Amino acid sequence: MLRQPTGMGSGGRGRGSFTEAPVWSAIGEGWRPLHRGMGAGECSVEWHDFNLRPDLDWSAAFHPQSVEICLNLEGRGEVEAPDAALCLGPMTAGYYLRGSTPLRGCRKGGDRHRFLTIELSGRFLRRHLTLGVPGMDPRVERFVFGGRGAPAAVSGVRPLLPHQTRMAAQLQAPPVPESARPLWYRAKALEIASELLFSPHEEGELFCHRQQRLNRDRAERVLAILAADPASPPGLEELGRRIGCSHFYLSRTFTAVMGKTISACLRDLRMELAAKLLREGRMNVTEVALAVGYSSPSHFSTAFHETYGCCPGLYPFPKGGRGEACKTPGGSS
Repeated sequence: MLRQPTGMGSGGRGRGSFTEAPVWSAIGEGWRPLHRGMGAGECSVEWHDFNLRPDLDWSAAFHPQSVEICLNLEGRGEVEAPDAALCLGPMTAGYYLRGSTPLRGCRKGGDRHRFLTIELSGRFLRRHLTLGVPGMDPRVERFVFGGRGAPAAVSGVRPLLPHQTRMAAQLQAPPVPESARPLWYRAKALEIASELLFSPHEEGELFCHRQQRLNRDRAERVLAILAADPASPPGLEELGRRIGCSHFYLSRTFTAVMGKTISACLRDLRMELAAKLLREGRMNVTEVALAVGYSSPSHFSTAFHETYGCCPGLYPFPKGGRGEACKTPGGSS
């Protein structure tokens, strides 16, 4: 059982007693607060980049009476509410709110984790949202305007869009003077909230918005098909037939939505499955390679090393302590 976070608060009251720093103490520089505002009943923005060996209890980092949005670039995370769960994989996004009931959460061991969180206090959201506005997620509306009795809740998972990926990078290097950064971060937090806390489509939507939504839906369906059997996925033409559009159009729009090609996403899914099988320890490297769709163990080893920064035979416990599972290309543990 994951330990439950403690401490309560509403708006900005009582938040001074809450800190998530102990959760990230073992991560060190892998946890980087970019903007601190939760203590004043505002919003906070945090960047995370670290490797894990065992699972990490994430739940103690969730601020009381707040909504948190996660833009998840790498690694797997899970957040459980009493009636639903949000399962974040690479290049996905979602929100979770901690109301009158607690949340449980963990980041999965054996992965490199790169994600951005935007923490929004209830008081901050009440200042900027309007009761009854069309499209607002009803769970968010109940939390913001319904008092302290609103239960914990999680959203469904959404694909991380290319502009959101770019925003995750931009938030780490604000293009404004330091004196303007609090205002800039608040504006960016509201921009992200407008995308994640509202329904992705409404009645009377413009044609261009409808096409963008349909393309996102198609991309999600492609990912679901690939994830169902990454070792033996259907070909591009068969994918187009199942989705209901030209495979040329599907390939182009998928790349535009996801920021990478179908084959690159398939490789990500295969590497994620390979890492899981290696962690379980019931297969050797050759067996894992075959299980995830590689006929050549050497090609599999090359792909795995490019993804995780270590040979599959050394994964997941090379020499090093927690947070030093593997060095990844272009970065350090």
